[in-house]
Amino acid sequence: MTRSWWGWGNIEDAVTGSERAALTRRVADMMPGADLSAHEPPALSDLTVRDSRVQAPDALAEMASQELGDRVVHGHGQAFRDVVRALLGRVENVPDLVLRPRTEQDVMDVLDWCANARIAVIPYGGGTSVVGGVEPRGVSDYAGTVSLDLGRLNRVVEIDPVSRAARIQAGMLGPDLEQALRPEGLTLRHFPQSFEFSTLGGWLATRAGGHYATVYTHIDDMVESTRVVTPIGISESRRLPGSGAGPSPDRMFLGSEGILGVITEAWMRVQVRPRWRTGASVLFDDYTAAVAATRVIAQSGLFPANCRLLDPVEAFLNAGTPTSGGVLVLGFESADHPVGEAMSRALEICRDHGGRIPDGIRTVDSEQESAHAGAADTWRSSFLRMPYQRDALAAQSMIVETFETACTWDRFDELRAAVHAAATGAFQALGITGVVTCRFTHVYPDGPAPYFGIYAAGRWGHTVEQWDEIKAAVSQALSSSGGTITHHHAVGRDHRPWYDNQRPEPFAVALRASKSALDPTGILNPGVLIDPAHDAP
Repeated sequence: MTRSWWGWGNIEDAVTGSERAALTRRVADMMPGADLSAHEPPALSDLTVRDSRVQAPDALAEMASQELGDRVVHGHGQAFRDVVRALLGRVENVPDLVLRPRTEQDVMDVLDWCANARIAVIPYGGGTSVVGGVEPRGVSDYAGTVSLDLGRLNRVVEIDPVSRAARIQAGMLGPDLEQALRPEGLTLRHFPQSFEFSTLGGWLATRAGGHYATVYTHIDDMVESTRVVTPIGISESRRLPGSGAGPSPDRMFLGSEGILGVITEAWMRVQVRPRWRTGASVLFDDYTAAVAATRVIAQSGLFPANCRLLDPVEAFLNAGTPTSGGVLVLGFESADHPVGEAMSRALEICRDHGGRIPDGIRTVDSEQESAHAGAADTWRSSFLRMPYQRDALAAQSMIVETFETACTWDRFDELRAAVHAAATGAFQALGITGVVTCRFTHVYPDGPAPYFGIYAAGRWGHTVEQWDEIKAAVSQALSSSGGTITHHHAVGRDHRPWYDNQRPEPFAVALRASKSALDPTGILNPGVLIDPAHDAP
């Protein structure tokens, strides 16, 4: 397989042929009059980037690359605005060097060199950031910029089957990690949409959310201990199931997005691979009732593995299911016992709120099979294709992007209405046609994590700027309605204005102090989470 330099995933998996034709027809039916002419990306060799400003010292030369493709790929993430700028050949922010350390000592040596030379260092896992987290933007004050690609640190070093934990290097991709655990009958059970192309270190640095809707929703919950290289030394926490010994050292680095240190490995809690699975799709005629049913399930203590509510627009666009109230995709799984009883109780709750189960329940006793069926199976397939479809539509002048947040149940109606009003107002101000969809990716006893999709007909050459206006309007609506600016996509550079407003000021002071203490020269991922320290030595 060949990774795309400008868009998501593998070139061979791109949306083409009949799939693209069908996708275009659906969009044309939804937005009559939209210009859906396809635009091709420029050839990589036709791109113009500035010359590299720095050269690696001899001791680091073996791990260094100045190759055009390397620099371009490491200069952007996978957000809509990243993809469109690449399609337009706008690749002005690229690192001067890509460095691929082979060992932890290599990481230390890179940080020493860059600190002495005042070169910005951006840790890089799989490059799937959708918030500007890996883009060398706003670092012109530095002598140069290095993308520190952890891809060579890619092994499961040790497995403790008694405690059910594994010591894993940070550069390991999701599929490789699961393949390494499989012979032991174990799994990390963390499957974000970016799973195929993202790394353990990236998940930890961004506090990534996985596919599962309850209990272990974020990577944080699976961390036993971490090992982090900082410019002033190595921080390694003790392996413990829990501790009340002061603030957690792991929590300081989880979600730090590379500004405090480079995560090189972690002991992770793993699980026995599930054997029993059951799934069902519940259709509702009333969306308010569907939300209420989902809330009751979230508060019931049943803890489904999947509890994904699709609103009517999402259900129709991505599951092909016409319904006036939405679809709730439910699933339970266990390695220890059958889960039919939990599913039965969850469906009883749904029926109490007017839910229907036209496709019935599917239960499997197998590690291999999926318990998805009907609308759930269709939506799951669409879920995996969404990033590729997004790229295809981006090349056809469509604005296709998402917002994800979390709020308490009592605020959800207000927040959803505010998002719709903000997006609709932005569409009108821009003179474009668009729709907004919503699904719950995760649910908690005290609130859901709504994930909003934007589909709008833009104007080629202007869709980045049009998207920026939509994003600003909706982000402000999220903030004003009491939601978080991000539930699991991280802050990066794109969410900074609203993150700054969300965090308490005493915490901001403490974060800046931690940055100053651990990274005295301010070289690590400048501009993410906090402003660069322009007065650093």
